[in-house]
Amino acid sequence: MQGNVARELLGFAPNSRPTQSQVKAAYKKKAWESHPDRFPAQEKLCAESKFKLISEAYSYLQAGTAPNRLGPVYTRVVRTGVPRVHGRSHHALIKAPFLLLILGTVALGGLNAARAYQRQRDAYPSHNPFLP
Repeated sequence: MQGNVARELLGFAPNSRPTQSQVKAAYKKKAWESHPDRFPAQEKLCAESKFKLISEAYSYLQAGTAPNRLGPVYTRVVRTGVPRVHGRSHHALIKAPFLLLILGTVALGGLNAARAYQRQRDAYPSHNPFLP
């Protein structure tokens, strides 16, 4: 697809240089206007082909393959988590509370299960010699 055709399909002037946000807004508007689900059955095929053309134009302009792009698109990376001090990580400090929670749950759950099993065995003794 040619860059000028893609721009015209999304409603821009042929030699314009729309930004990423302008391209996205124009795509949303055109996609809403020409979505095949909004048309009756007899017009659905035409709307579907127009929708595909609009989607192709959007992907062409968003991918940066258009020759008149303003340059590379930079994204901002936001780091989260515990900061490192002097090159050391604090993974052990992060994992310790979860490890204690898991071990405590397993230990207490095991004790409760053993008590419940013992109570049931005392209340209902088995006459089968092969069962505990």
